Amino acid sequence: MSSTITTGSIPRLLQDGVKSVFGNSYKSYEDTVTGLYSKDTSKKAYEVDVQMEGFGLASEKTEGDDITFDSRRQGFAPKYIHAAYAKGFIVTREALDDELYGQLKKGASSLARAMAITKETRAAALFNTAFSTTSAMLGADGVSMINTAHGNGPSGGTFANRLAVDADFSEASLEDMLKLIMRAKDSRGLPIKLKGMKLVGHSDLTFDFQRVLKSELQNDTNNNAINAVRSLGLLSGGFVTTPFLDANAKAWFIITDAMDGLKYYQRTPLEFDQDMSFTSKNVRYSAYERYSFGYSDPRAIFGSSGV
Repeated sequence: MSSTITTGSIPRLLQDGVKSVFGNSYKSYEDTVTGLYSKDTSKKAYEVDVQMEGFGLASEKTEGDDITFDSRRQGFAPKYIHAAYAKGFIVTREALDDELYGQLKKGASSLARAMAITKETRAAALFNTAFSTTSAMLGADGVSMINTAHGNGPSGGTFANRLAVDADFSEASLEDMLKLIMRAKDSRGLPIKLKGMKLVGHSDLTFDFQRVLKSELQNDTNNNAINAVRSLGLLSGGFVTTPFLDANAKAWFIITDAMDGLKYYQRTPLEFDQDMSFTSKNVRYSAYERYSFGYSDPRAIFGSSGV
């Protein structure tokens, strides 16, 4: 089938009497990209981050002895390779002239919608493959984004950003995840002050997230006890739910305040173009954008695949 839109593609739109044209103007979900990732721009083909470990604990110095000296080394180097995304359509001059309802001339808005949904899909891919063991989906440390054995770096050892036993979202499992976050350590095994900021999950979890985060008292119990998560001011960023996290509707995540976590690089902003073929008089419309999604420090996100 030809990809060119001709008068034969839209016979009804060439006639008077069509009451309405539907299917091309659905509402879209609000942008969730900036709610999940920190945004930066890039002027290169790719960007690279480098992990730099800190110092270990200080040693006791006895009188007259030399100070113990420590060293620092670089560790993992996550790479962000920008991918280009584009889409277009071609319309014959005759179809443009004869179409009576202005639908073809509104094609740019349809392209914009397609490009926006593409970006949401690409942003969700990192979450949809968060537990994958496929080599193409592994992070710089060689394991999945959500894992119980992330590499610490040059000094060795591992850490977890996943519950030891996966659990569906509930007030109890949320508290377990927040405890795991509070126990976080740096690459040298020293405690760090890490705080959960935002819940993330499939749109099916919207109601559960709302009940747990907004209840004054403990959710779904007869106990006259406060909602500890709310009273402690945890997850102050609220929650983000989206139908694009559709690989596992039970999976849920917490984004923390760790620096250099989930990143979105905009290499080329969304741009539109059009031209007309001199010989055929066909009109071509196009949209183009280039960006990348990824993460550097896995401590920036914790999660559970549910059960």
